[in-house]
Amino acid sequence: MHVGFLNPQGNFDPGDSYWTEHPDFGGQLVYVKSVALAMGEMGHQVDILTRQVIDSEWPEFSERFDRYPDAPNVRIVRLPAGPDTFLRKELLWPHLVRDWVPNVMGFYNDEGSLPDAFTTHYGDGGLCGVLIENETAVPFTFTGHSLGAQKMDKLHVTPDNLEEMDDHFHFARRILAERLSMNRSAVNITSTEQERFEQYSHRAYREAVDVQDDRRFEVIPPGVNLEIFGADARSEDEKATRERVQDRLTRDIDEGRRSLPAILASSRLDPKKNHVGLVRAFAESEELQREANLIFITGALDDPLRDDDEAGATEREVLADIRDVVGENELWGMVSGFGLQGQPALAAAYRLFAERGSVFALTAHYEPFGLAPLEAAAAGLPVVVTENGGPSESLLEEDTEYGVLVDPADPEDIARGLERVLRDEDVWETFAQRGRQRVLDRYTWDRTAENYLRVIADVLRAPDARRPEDLLPVHPYFRDAKPEHDVTLQELSALYFPSQ
Repeated sequence: MHVGFLNPQGNFDPGDSYWTEHPDFGGQLVYVKSVALAMGEMGHQVDILTRQVIDSEWPEFSERFDRYPDAPNVRIVRLPAGPDTFLRKELLWPHLVRDWVPNVMGFYNDEGSLPDAFTTHYGDGGLCGVLIENETAVPFTFTGHSLGAQKMDKLHVTPDNLEEMDDHFHFARRILAERLSMNRSAVNITSTEQERFEQYSHRAYREAVDVQDDRRFEVIPPGVNLEIFGADARSEDEKATRERVQDRLTRDIDEGRRSLPAILASSRLDPKKNHVGLVRAFAESEELQREANLIFITGALDDPLRDDDEAGATEREVLADIRDVVGENELWGMVSGFGLQGQPALAAAYRLFAERGSVFALTAHYEPFGLAPLEAAAAGLPVVVTENGGPSESLLEEDTEYGVLVDPADPEDIARGLERVLRDEDVWETFAQRGRQRVLDRYTWDRTAENYLRVIADVLRAPDARRPEDLLPVHPYFRDAKPEHDVTLQELSALYFPSQ
């Protein structure tokens, strides 16, 4: 099978450049690369189609073709769209319609054949799938990853600030592109059932897709990279990482406590991740304080609990809340925070803490999918995780628990969950084994790729079987990207504020 991945905003190269340094280089790139490589390993031909950038500040993305080492079946194809310079994703819309989609079709015309199917990612990739399918009849799947309406909700968009928000984020174009993508795709792929029913049911997408129609959706969760996070994997810097962790524990933890297990948290310092709820749970439980230390892994910040000068404004707010609870409850000497950069270092730390009988904790108010606890579980750590969001699907099936789910709004419940795992070696071993096996059985990139291929094969057998009878018309702007046809704020307002 020949599969094309439409990713105009995703800049891919063998070195994974800028993946932790730029907002346009996020988890979508990890997802697409991992699925593409897994498909290639299975013998399929895969093209990752993205935008060519000819810019001295972005030299990695200038060549038309590129490849990953040891992946002969996967090629990166870069095609022009608009100016040569790098553009943030919100500015790509007109260039996709005028340039990139015609260039994709021209490229395959020169090659003599099109892929059997496309898989599209985010609204811009989805829109390209719509336009290409309209011209060629090649079907596409749509994976939204995150949708614009939820971002509008998080940014508290109102009728009063709608114009200002749209000037920067171009929500009007994004929402209409997402509506077209989810309506005209052969099938919509989500990571969880909750994503399907909560995100796609937003009022901004009414009449674009019916979330109750099982034909229109497939749940295909992302996977864990076992070459990095596997319990038996080892990084080149495994020893150095272990030494760094031990050095930081020596710096922060009282001498008699340094061999204790850890309650380990590793997520960005954002109020939504509810670090302070975890600290409060630790502060309120004498048992937890007796049995374990509380450890925060904090990206590039080396000693953020004492020196937050390098932290951003939001990070400083979170750190201040943590320090307040630590100070009020005299927890210094039991708590540490330090930086580890890169997935291999993080995985090495997970393996070290697993050897010490530790537990991974993620007490976010809401976690859309929750890949981090699955990565920790793969490395051998039992996990205590928020019950809100994806973990309630990945870590619980009928009556079988693969991790401990807790109420993030209740420090007592968080403490009970942690105590349950830490107080009994047999319980710790049970959750460590169950969690790891759950990942091996269901949450690997090979499994993700297999499910994509299954769905694509099903679509190719019956291309229209899953599509709705009533297709949305393609907005004039997306046919020619002329300013006089641009998506208006009135159109966006009617969708996002239907009662206004």
